[in-house]
Amino acid sequence: MNKESIGIVETKYFNIEDAIELDSGKVLEEVTVAYETYGELNKEKSNAILVCHALTGDAHAAGWHKGDKKPGWWEIVIGPGKALDTEKYFIICSNVLGGCKGTTGPSSINPKTGNEYGLEFPVITIADMVTVQKKLIDSFGIDQLTAVIGGSMGGMQVLEWMVKYPEMMKKAIPIATTAMSSPQQIAFNDVGRQAIFSDPDWNSGNYYETGKVPKNGLSLARMIAHITYLSDESMDIKFGRGLQDKEEISYDFSIDFQIESYLKHQGESFVKRFDANSYLFITKAVDLFDLRVNNSLIDGFKDVQAKIEVISVDSDWLYPTEQSTEIVNSLNANEVEVSFSEIKSNYGHDAFLLEKGQLNHILSKFLAENVVEDLMMEKIATIRENAKVQDAAKLMLDKHVTHIPVVTDDYKLIGIVTSWDLSKAIATNSDSLRDIMTTTVKYCHAYNTIEEIARMMRKFDISCLPVVDEDMKVLGLITTDQISNLLS
Repeated sequence: MNKESIGIVETKYFNIEDAIELDSGKVLEEVTVAYETYGELNKEKSNAILVCHALTGDAHAAGWHKGDKKPGWWEIVIGPGKALDTEKYFIICSNVLGGCKGTTGPSSINPKTGNEYGLEFPVITIADMVTVQKKLIDSFGIDQLTAVIGGSMGGMQVLEWMVKYPEMMKKAIPIATTAMSSPQQIAFNDVGRQAIFSDPDWNSGNYYETGKVPKNGLSLARMIAHITYLSDESMDIKFGRGLQDKEEISYDFSIDFQIESYLKHQGESFVKRFDANSYLFITKAVDLFDLRVNNSLIDGFKDVQAKIEVISVDSDWLYPTEQSTEIVNSLNANEVEVSFSEIKSNYGHDAFLLEKGQLNHILSKFLAENVVEDLMMEKIATIRENAKVQDAAKLMLDKHVTHIPVVTDDYKLIGIVTSWDLSKAIATNSDSLRDIMTTTVKYCHAYNTIEEIARMMRKFDISCLPVVDEDMKVLGLITTDQISNLLS
């Protein structure tokens, strides 16, 4: 454990009082959600970030559980001084509906029967998972999240949040994901499910009381899926055609190559921590995911309001960059503020869990909340309304400015005069500043974000805004040139 870690953490549990109505039309009652939080929620409850986990992840995204040999699955970006800075943000991560790490799923007890749900658990969707997450967020009294972030299936949840609850977040970051599962992706998931079905110990999903677990089927499903998380290059670099604990080929069906041993280890390890029925239901939810409306992703994204950063991985062939750019293009078609980054990595799909440097850089840059106070000019020229036009013109020349706030004796904003106004004075032969100054002034506050100000400037086609306090006293000016320099 190092100083950048949040240290020892505990999983908490939230019981949802209301029944959950699912996309299938069925209802789940007495749903429990396992979750972890890192950092502190501020008084305004405005600093919360929801982190969504991937297919076989859980609520333990960062920090250490007592006795663990490794930290949470996204320790590389969550913690003091990291992109998801726990000294600044309140981070929430919950286990998805259908999971097996504390949230209600097929291995949970069905309150109606007193036994595990098994296949009596209803088929769920990504939207159902998000519905449950929303209940958890509401329990904190949070009206709007700073951001929703996740990779792979977690990215699907992010996209669903954008569509289902468009006003609930300022920013959203879907990583290495897709807006609809492709036939190839569905095919891989189905082969994994068939491996579980074919295991006699699966017992039609009723294996909880038999003392047996469908180890072979679940292990094989994991091995198949894990291949899609890697790239050919990463496997070649890590394993090549290296032999495993032998110096020559055995010419039988025992393990010869290191990659075979690696996949076998991944399968065996997975069986110890994951439930086979959860795997069935969660992969089915992924297969059903499709955000298109009227067969159009543009229509599907028509209500999105958040600012979006889409991230892909150049070596990811499970959710390739083309699927991320389709998301970007569809958001652009709806005039949503969206940016795009591509992680350069030979790790393949798993890069979103491994590329510490690139991820921290991209996330930090996108989440940064530059405010007007960071950029505004404080020592500015002002003028009184009883001044002459000539006084304003001379002040503009001396100070090399094109905008001068007009203020009262105690520096309260009452108007603004621009170089355009001086041109108007010449045309109308006016000598009094009071006759030409603009009195319906657009202004901002020091705490407004740069994004808010940039939108206001575009909307009203203005290049400069006075910055005022709550008493309308002028504090400074901010211009489009300053914002452009920041963005560049």
